[in-house]
Amino acid sequence: MSGIYLHIPFCRKACHYCDFHFSTQLKYMPKMIDAIKKEIEFRKNFLQGTIVETIYFGGGTPSVLPEDSLSEILDHIYQHFNISTTAEITLEANPDDLTTGYLKALETSPVNRLSIGIQTFDDKVLAYINRSHSALQAEKAIEQSRAFGFQNINLDLIYAIPGRTNQTWEADIKKCLSFSPEHLSCYGLTIEEKTTFGNWLTKGKLQPVEEHIEIEQYEYLIDALESQQYEQYEVSNFCRDGYYSKHNSSYWHGKPYLGIGPGAHSYDLSSRYHNVSNNAQYMRDIAATTLPLTQEKLSQLDFGNEYLLTRLRTKWGINTDKLSLYFSPTQMEGVCSKLDYFKKEGYVYQSENQFFLSKSGKLLADRITEDLIYI
Repeated sequence: MSGIYLHIPFCRKACHYCDFHFSTQLKYMPKMIDAIKKEIEFRKNFLQGTIVETIYFGGGTPSVLPEDSLSEILDHIYQHFNISTTAEITLEANPDDLTTGYLKALETSPVNRLSIGIQTFDDKVLAYINRSHSALQAEKAIEQSRAFGFQNINLDLIYAIPGRTNQTWEADIKKCLSFSPEHLSCYGLTIEEKTTFGNWLTKGKLQPVEEHIEIEQYEYLIDALESQQYEQYEVSNFCRDGYYSKHNSSYWHGKPYLGIGPGAHSYDLSSRYHNVSNNAQYMRDIAATTLPLTQEKLSQLDFGNEYLLTRLRTKWGINTDKLSLYFSPTQMEGVCSKLDYFKKEGYVYQSENQFFLSKSGKLLADRITEDLIYI
């Protein structure tokens, strides 16, 4: 099993919290699409003929792609890779892009999963975080996606946004559940340095949410979704009836994948590759038939750290027997000692050689994994 990720580095406007690689200069999109198609050709052998089970359009905002451009890219992928007939093909989309015309085009495309960036149904909060859509557009996008036959829909939400109350967060969850999405991805807001919010924080124009409020909102999220039979299979991801994100799950299970586009990452079971996060340089290099990437050969220690970082956050947890394949006996002693401590504190629980985050441990997932890895 392998996957393909495509980074579409364009957005209509910059959200105040986002530090992903993107540009609002949409006039360069045709040139970028040509470059992406050429990179697909250049790297057609990267996955060594394995069957591609997932294709994921991320960004940026992939739904800014014109319908014919999206079709061109998909056709190019199908020409150069061995795509499974049951492949999960996801498009991240903003609600305001999911017009009747756009959805009609998607209906006849290979795209079979939508990840809709709702973030909140509160118009005041949407304006505060500088989203491009309204609450009404969000509701219509979900309803129309259903009407056009999409039966695998993820909704993105953000909690711990400064200035909002627990009550408005609870209202968001209830509104989401009224649409019965197959999947929910819910993230606590992180204020990154090179963002508008980061600038406001430096200038004292913004106060981060107090930790106890973030905890309350996260705990409400878990309880509300569990009561509606959603499975929390990763710290920030919930699904119904086994509707895991196959693409993201492949990352957590260490499967190979190819990343196309500026800022995209790839993995071939021995090295990681990082495309340059600069649109102009990416397009120049591709035009010169040069791959705009750097390679990092992974050591045994790297593999062990990545196993900890990705798997402990999931329902599958970590296995100390597998971890010992990467870490030395001395390093394993250190990890096991820390796991014992976290177990006594109630942050992890154990089943034979398998360790999992508890509900309270999920609140501290980043801190716990950071403490376990070796630098």
